[in-house]
Amino acid sequence: MAVDFKNYSRKMEKTLDVLAENFGAVRAGRANAKVLDRITVEYYGSETPLNGVATISSPDARTLVIQPWDAKLLKDIQKAIQVSDLGINPQNDGRVIRLTFPQLTEERRKDLTKQVKKYAEEGKVAMRNIRRDGMDYIKNLKKKSEITEDEQKKAEKDLQDLLDKYIKKVDEALAAKEKELMAI
Repeated sequence: MAVDFKNYSRKMEKTLDVLAENFGAVRAGRANAKVLDRITVEYYGSETPLNGVATISSPDARTLVIQPWDAKLLKDIQKAIQVSDLGINPQNDGRVIRLTFPQLTEERRKDLTKQVKKYAEEGKVAMRNIRRDGMDYIKNLKKKSEITEDEQKKAEKDLQDLLDKYIKKVDEALAAKEKELMAI
């Protein structure tokens, strides 16, 4: 009997997706609408993502322009951006909100690099926990005599290979993001 790892593979893939989202929220000195994905505004009594109440555009490499569909939201959007961890002060001209991304200092680049390394390590820990669950599942199958000892060893090796493949993907994503952050 072959042990099915689709479920564990799916969970690791989801962990990669979360990591990509976290990396996308870290700004690299260029205007990127993804940094606003986590910001929500109260709209008709419920928290709504910013891109659900406004048009977000990037007229140049360092500026984002947020144009709310309802002008009454301007102040709420401005306040939501100010209390977020973006570190950018929004300019409100009465019609749109402009976010100007400053050139990153060397110190800020290093801080952001530490932050993405932390995200990568959290992703790896989550994947190792998924592997541990898989190993427990395999040991349980062996205990119930549903698989032989040879099948157990092969399944454990296959699960470790799966983890190694995903850890490599995390390392590649981290290297790409670090390169992006350190580029001037």
